[in-house]
Amino acid sequence: MRENYTAILVQGEEWSGTCVSEPYEAPWAAEAVVFLRLLDGTTAPAGLRARVQISPDGMHWVDEGTEVAIPTGPEVTFARVSHFGQYLRLAADLPAGTRFTLLATLNLKS
Repeated sequence: MRENYTAILVQGEEWSGTCVSEPYEAPWAAEAVVFLRLLDGTTAPAGLRARVQISPDGMHWVDEGTEVAIPTGPEVTFARVSHFGQYLRLAADLPAGTRFTLLATLNLKS
């Protein structure tokens, strides 16, 4: 039986400017799905994206190459990731004046 776990990376935080999520250590997982949803009736401009980042030690980060669209309203967006090693997190550089409240979850499977 495969292992499955859902981790919360961002819960109800306001994102603006340069932001990063909490890191999550998941070396046991073979695949991950990142889900994004805006909260509290906030909206975001179309075309914004968050980057998946990986790290061998939780301190030094590099873009993995996968991006996930930041939703413009109440819809859910997602991206699939594999071959990520030890740690995962999300990062985004948002245009000046952009603010929204985000929920980001990470679903992991062995």
